[in-house]
Amino acid sequence: MSANSTLDSNGLTKALVERCCGLTAAGIPDDASIVARQCLLDWLGVALAGSREPLTAILRDEALAEGGHPRATLVGSGERVSLQQAALINGAASHALDFDDVQMAMIGHPTVPVLPALLALGEEANATVGDVLTSFIVGVEMECRLGLAVMPGHYATGFHATGTLGTFGAAAACAHFMGLNREQWLAAMGIAGAQAAGLKSMFGTMCKPFHAGKAAANGMLAAQLARRGFTSNPAVMETAQGFAATQTPAFHPELALAEDMPLAVRSVLFKYHAACYGTHETIEGVLRLKHAHGLRASQVRQIRLRVPVANLTMCNIEAPATALEGKFSMRFTAALAAARDDTSEAAFTDSSVREGDLVDLRQRVVVEGASVPDGTEVTIALVDGRELHERVNLNIPETDLDRQWERLRRKFLSLATPVVGSAQAAELLSRIENLDPATPVRGLIQLSVPQLVGAR
Repeated sequence: MSANSTLDSNGLTKALVERCCGLTAAGIPDDASIVARQCLLDWLGVALAGSREPLTAILRDEALAEGGHPRATLVGSGERVSLQQAALINGAASHALDFDDVQMAMIGHPTVPVLPALLALGEEANATVGDVLTSFIVGVEMECRLGLAVMPGHYATGFHATGTLGTFGAAAACAHFMGLNREQWLAAMGIAGAQAAGLKSMFGTMCKPFHAGKAAANGMLAAQLARRGFTSNPAVMETAQGFAATQTPAFHPELALAEDMPLAVRSVLFKYHAACYGTHETIEGVLRLKHAHGLRASQVRQIRLRVPVANLTMCNIEAPATALEGKFSMRFTAALAAARDDTSEAAFTDSSVREGDLVDLRQRVVVEGASVPDGTEVTIALVDGRELHERVNLNIPETDLDRQWERLRRKFLSLATPVVGSAQAAELLSRIENLDPATPVRGLIQLSVPQLVGAR
């Protein structure tokens, strides 16, 4: 189907707006609601930890120097800034560690461009967490269904979907939260498309998390302007010279409107290693072989990786020089997994990527791209001549949500406790895990500010 085709006289943009704008809490299955809460918990953890990153400090300093009406709170620091500044900075902070969730339909990170915008709006409006999470599910649905229409070509061309599709997701979520009418929704989608940006060439730099923050802020702005009557092309996805025509070589609008799919939020994948998700199958494969066979790094002659071809342009930095670059290096993460038992944020430092034993092992990692249908193949060749093999596929959503809670609890506490202290971290965890939908957003935001309970 060509990029200028439409499914009918209404077109994809309108069809998706019709699908998303009427979603209510009553229409959300229990499992999707649970995963949405898990996204909220995970987001707060990575945002709190990311609030201490240099890129977040730069954005925060710039916002405070610029000034403006203080209307929303910065997670982890407590400064109050404008709504768009809060969306930008909290969004960038939550992607700063590249430790946030993933959704393969959009080949990107679904929560970081959407939730920061909603939390800023929800805080100012004194809304409930239940209202925010319903609109969050709407935003994830929009960005992921659009992903089905433009992927994999959009990503292969070089666009960072968290920044591009995330802008549409944030706009849809904010439009839903604000209660915009259909005409305003369509205008918001067009305004979002006019701002949607993000380049994969920025991976390994501060601009990658900046994409997430800009998507959150720009999506919010799209909905705000639409509410005031700002106009745009209401067929932004399918129109000639629109988003699809300019940003993907192959457009599949029919996939975006498939009827037999669960809500996209249900298929969110969570990270348990502090690196690009494209490295996780490598890490898991090496760790499984190491633990199953009691291996030491000194026994490893070579590590061979057969990875999805897309990884070669996503996380294939051969000789990382910084912690950020290390997160996008399958070679370094393979070496790290083989030589260490720690793949947390603490393992990725500017000094660790230069440690002699890790550099030596990294140089013995061979990466090959392949059309692997079900994940990554890891082969460890040992000095004694043996070869060990493991295949890993991490693109399957967890079916045991209790197990997912258990893993996310540990991850959250490890990230949040150093910032807000153990008491506040435990309180945040309890409130989200046992969430009353009527809980005010402001209560959660207040708990994300460490000095309130003397956490330090």
